[in-house]
Amino acid sequence: MSNPTTTTTTSWINSANGHPDFPLQNLPLGIFSLNGDTARGGVAIGDQVLDIKAAVELGLFEGEAATAAKAASEASLNHFFSLSAATRKAFRAALTHLLQDGSTDKTRIEQSQASLLHPQDRCTMHLPASIGDYTDFYVGIHHANNVGKLFRPDNPLLPNYKHVPIGYHGRASSIVNTGTDITRPKGQTCPPGADAPQFGPSKRLDFELELGIWIGTGNEMGQPIPISDAPEHFAGLCLLNDWSARDIQAWEYQPLGPFLAKNFASTVSPWVITAEALEPFRTAQPARPEGDPQPLPYLLDQKDQQLGACDIQLEVLLCTEKMRNEGMAPVSISVSNSLNMYWSVAQMIAHHTVGGCNLRPGDLLGSGTISGPEPSQLGSMLELTEGGKSSIELPSGETRTFLEDGDEVILTGRCCKDGYPSIGFGECRGIIKPTV
Repeated sequence: MSNPTTTTTTSWINSANGHPDFPLQNLPLGIFSLNGDTARGGVAIGDQVLDIKAAVELGLFEGEAATAAKAASEASLNHFFSLSAATRKAFRAALTHLLQDGSTDKTRIEQSQASLLHPQDRCTMHLPASIGDYTDFYVGIHHANNVGKLFRPDNPLLPNYKHVPIGYHGRASSIVNTGTDITRPKGQTCPPGADAPQFGPSKRLDFELELGIWIGTGNEMGQPIPISDAPEHFAGLCLLNDWSARDIQAWEYQPLGPFLAKNFASTVSPWVITAEALEPFRTAQPARPEGDPQPLPYLLDQKDQQLGACDIQLEVLLCTEKMRNEGMAPVSISVSNSLNMYWSVAQMIAHHTVGGCNLRPGDLLGSGTISGPEPSQLGSMLELTEGGKSSIELPSGETRTFLEDGDEVILTGRCCKDGYPSIGFGECRGIIKPTV
């Protein structure tokens, strides 16, 4: 079955038509439960969640689509991610056919609507997959340059940055779903001018505006993924907030890089925006500045140069405890775009595996903080306040240099294109709680 979706195709689920995040053209996948029952796969459509397991039991899928639907109905999406891109596409085409206006299955679905469709606000969302490994990259060049200036004003970008996608291996066990409270971490810090470190709660707690990249089909150890094949191993995207304790980080990161400053928590949004849903928003990689080196051959592919980037609008909102108590809405403190990534998803995957590392379905890659070139486009408090030298003024009369207890950070993402319905990522949110 070919994918029948067009820019004007609508759904018989009315809330999907004109929905800013979840129209028929999106169909993101996630794991949900109702009233504490068994978690299983679902599809966001408008303000509803389609229960994939119930749809499978009704026999609404056939052939390759049925194989994929059964995998997607499980308590995690790892099995679904392991399937070939062709099988995943067959499932998406069947879903679209099922949910679009004029569907021949509409009557069967309506007769079983109580078991098939559930309001999103009644669903509890879970992590989309069991994450075996997590690698955080550093592909936001404006962030890398801004942070570099704070520590090395005369040499902000080290020579390797424009030759190799920089990354480090993070902690998968502390990745949590949106809405999970974040406990302020403790650790060693060494304030400027101090002779010895001190121990206590982080005083410079920060967020990082990132994208999460879900790995689909894996590779065998010792078998690199060529960059031309990398899209076949990419399942989809989510939002990622890689919380950071900047004062702990400053003391511990040399010579081996991030450790406790990063491993206490990272938050992801619950919906996987599939590679197929992102296709209409694919675009050429931004031109490298004149004089920048061309990537080495294993990182260079003509199709990736032409369509390896994706146009995603990103936003950070902040809501303090005082603002919530006074009924004030969250305030936008930054707006950026994924086009500020210096390296593409395919380049990250190709580089990650070039030495023989095996990626597995459900592994997660972080993009690194995606800041833009303007002051309004900075993706961390570290940049927004110049390392704490200035402060953010909030409509409640409060100010912030770094995050305080009770602060809630909300990340959003949306793809927009003239003549095409917008597709969104939902929200990635978390509230800072005091140190235990």
